[in-house]
Amino acid sequence: MLSVSVAFVDDHPTLLEGIRAIFSRRPGYKVIATGSCCAEALGIALEHKPNVLMIDLNMPGNAFDCIAQIRIASPETKVIAFTASSGINHAIDALQAGASGYVLKGSPLGSLTEAIDAVMAGDTYISKGFSTKVITALANPKASGIKLSVREEQIVSLLLESRTNREIAKHMNLSEKTIKNYMTLLMQKLRVRNRVGLVVAARSLPLADARGRDVDRIGLLN
Repeated sequence: MLSVSVAFVDDHPTLLEGIRAIFSRRPGYKVIATGSCCAEALGIALEHKPNVLMIDLNMPGNAFDCIAQIRIASPETKVIAFTASSGINHAIDALQAGASGYVLKGSPLGSLTEAIDAVMAGDTYISKGFSTKVITALANPKASGIKLSVREEQIVSLLLESRTNREIAKHMNLSEKTIKNYMTLLMQKLRVRNRVGLVVAARSLPLADARGRDVDRIGLLN
C-alpha cells in the first residue's frame, strides 16, 4: 500500500514539529515537507506536489489566496485548513478557495488522520461539532454573508428565467465572453461546479427585484 504524502505549514514551530514527528512515525503517511508561511506553502505545492497539504490560516500571507493558488499550481493536492479560528466565515472562505477540509486546532489528534483519509477518498471534512454550522451557512447564502453585486443579481435573475448565455448577453448589452466569466465567478462564489448547481443555489438567494431594474444603469451602479 502506497503511503500518503503529506506536508504541514504552520508558523508555530513547536506545533509544527510535533505534528511532523507524529506523522513521520505513523504507518501509511510520509511527511515530505514543512513550512511556516503562505509563500512556503505554495513553494511546497509546486516542488513536491504532496497528496495532502495542511496549512494554518493565521500565518504570514493571505491564506485564502494561498489555498486558491495551490489548487491551481497542484490540482491533485488536497488542502486542509488547520486553524484555531472557529468563525463560520473563515471556514466558508477556506472551502470556497478550494480547501477540502477544515480542522479546528484543539480537536482530538485522530481528527487529523480522519481529515486526511476523508479528503483522499474525495470527501470534504469539517471538524465534528462545527460541521453542522458550516453546512447550514453554506445552504443559506444570506446567513453565510454571500453578497452579489447588482450585475450578478441581474444575471442570476435572467438565469432563473432559463435564458442562455447568449440571451443574457444580448439582454444586458454585454459580450457572451463577459457573461461566461460572470458565470464562472458565480459558481465559485456559490461553491457549485456547473450551471445546474448554480440554478439550484440561485433559487435560495435573497435577490432584490433585479428584473425591474433598468439594465442600462447597471454599468453605472457596479
